[in-house]
Order: sequence, then C-alpha cells, then structure tokens
Amino acid sequence: MKTIMKTTCASVFGVLAASTAMADGHAQSWDMPMAYASTNFHSEHGVIFADKVREYTNGAIDITVHAGGSLFGGGDIKRAIQTGQVPIGERFMSAHANEAPLLGWDNLPFIATSYEDNARLWDAAKDTVNAQLADLNLVALYTCPWPGQGFYFNKEVKSSADTQGIKFRSYNSATATFAEELGMIPVQIEAAELSQALATGVASAFISSGSTGYDRKVWEHLSHYYKVNAWLPRNYVMVNTQAWEGLDDDVKAGVQKAADETAASCAAKSAELSDFYFEELAKNGMTVTDAGPEFLAELEAIGAKMTEEWLATAGADGQAIIDAYNAN
Repeated sequence: MKTIMKTTCASVFGVLAASTAMADGHAQSWDMPMAYASTNFHSEHGVIFADKVREYTNGAIDITVHAGGSLFGGGDIKRAIQTGQVPIGERFMSAHANEAPLLGWDNLPFIATSYEDNARLWDAAKDTVNAQLADLNLVALYTCPWPGQGFYFNKEVKSSADTQGIKFRSYNSATATFAEELGMIPVQIEAAELSQALATGVASAFISSGSTGYDRKVWEHLSHYYKVNAWLPRNYVMVNTQAWEGLDDDVKAGVQKAADETAASCAAKSAELSDFYFEELAKNGMTVTDAGPEFLAELEAIGAKMTEEWLATAGADGQAIIDAYNAN
C-alpha cells in the first residue's frame, strides 16, 4: 500500500518527546479528541478506556477525553493524530474512505446487518484494515459498532418519489451516494452541527442510528424514522504510530488490555441500546417503523451498486475482505 501521509519533523518531535517522557519517570498526559456528545455511548466508553489505561499502566498514561468535537472537530481528528498534534483520538472509520477506499469496508449496504455478522465482517477486515492504517501513520487500538443505520425524514416516505430535492445530511461518501441515488442533495455535516443544521433548514433528512437521533433530540425537527439496518458502521480509537512505538512493552500491553476490554463493553452497550433508542424516538412523538417494501427494494438495489463500486476502488484487498467474510 502506498503511504498517503507523513508527519512533519516538528510534529514527530512532539510525539516522540511525549513518548519518551516515561524515561524520566513522569506520566504522559494524552489528550483524546472525540466527535460525539459526552452522553453518547462511544464517548462514555472513551472515558472508560481512559480509566482502564490509567489503571493498567499504573498511571504511566493519563488520558483526558475531549468529547463533542470540543478539542478538534470530527473532520480534523485523524489529521491531528497523524501529525502528532495529539497522540490519540476517535473517529468513525468510513469518514476516511475518500482518502483510502478500503476504510469504507463497514459501509457496504445490507452485507452485514446484525451485530454478529458485523463482528464477523470486522474479523475478516481487521488485518487488511490495520495494514492500511499503518500507511496512514496510525494504529487502531479498538473499534466499536454503532446500531444499524436507518433514515430520518420530516414526512412519510414510501419510495424515492417522496425524496426528490430533499437536503440530506451526509457524513461520508456512502451516505452521499445514497442521497444522490434517491434524488436528494447531500450536505456534509458533522454530528456536533446536526441540531443546528436541522433547525435552520440546512438539512431535513439523514441516515444514522437511533443513537444520533436520541442524542440530538431530532424529534424537535423531524417526524419519521425508518428502520433499515443498512449497515453498522464502526468508530475506532487510533493512536499516532510514533507515540505507540515509543511506549515500553509493559505500557503497550496495559493500553491494549484496556482497549480489548473497552471494545467488548462498547459493542455490548451498542446492542443493548439499539431498541432503547427506537423507544425513545417514539416516546417523543416520532413515527418509528420499518421501511416499506418499495422503498426497501430501492435501497437494496442502490446498496448492491455501491458494493460493486467499492470493490472496484478497493481492489484486491476489498475483494479479499468480502471473500473471507463469505467463507465464514
């Protein structure tokens, strides 16, 4: 794989300085930007992870979580880690599919629509994805799935005839493609900006899990949620390669133990909350229902086309992921 980005000398110096701090017996203080609200289960697990790291490294690494895009906006987090502005952070993986198409592996519609299948897909993708991240100067510590993705609208939608011209919040290339195929206008909006975008009419529809709708109280602006379960995208906690390689083996082991435990806990919490979010959306006045047969058939056709296009751009590595998944 081709190296896509290299850190600057100044940034590497900063990261290496942090990574060697323990040689003088001082704990490292790591800032960890996260894009979602502090009450979101991903952000809550970021805090859990930080606490575990503190415990399992005997205080060698002290992580401060900055949720809600408060330190870096969601779109800036990966670059901040790559360039050593911060050593660690979290972002949803498919946000980087424009830069590295392989990282859209978890946005293939209707390929893995359950938590069990999503876990199998990640197992099939993990080694290839980690090799791609290495080219980006990143190390993935853990990943965690969102609940299945569905559609939010401010009216009843039975087919694409009802979606023409709607301004649709997109968060990556896959969601933008869905919008365009359904005759909508994609608008790139971060989760932290979603409420304002809905309130001001910048967007009036989007695809996401029940979690985002609950976090952002979208019932204040929208009326319908269609359960489609198109895919279960994953967030990942990543660390700068130089920061990681600069850690002592014992410290690395403690961080990885914390990461593995947090990954399991976060995935379980995601599954636990999935139905809760639907109940809360309905409780607050939204119509929550399965997509109708005509709309679902259109979505599945779009999904098949998107998978073909992804395989064309991801190449042999992408095909290997699908083959490994289908073989299990």
